[in-house]
Amino acid sequence: MMLTEDRVSHLAHLIKDKIWNDDLADFTEDAAVLREIKRVFTKYFAAADEIDTIVRQKIYSQKKSIPEGSRDWDILYRKYFEEELAKRGVS
Repeated sequence: MMLTEDRVSHLAHLIKDKIWNDDLADFTEDAAVLREIKRVFTKYFAAADEIDTIVRQKIYSQKKSIPEGSRDWDILYRKYFEEELAKRGVS
């Protein structure tokens, strides 16, 4: 899933404001915080797109045909997706 730069920026501001308003962290440089949040979003969604392709290939290569949208497909998708995230250190 690709997000536009505007959408990422909007989400970054929401997250920064929530962290600040809930007094979860204090920071002096808003710009630095926003850059880091945007960097994390970009990294995660880039990895998620690649992982989605890998996971789908794994599922489609099963000996038994597993229809997309079925309970088994959903379970395998989540399992393989989490495994790939862990391999990349993104989870």
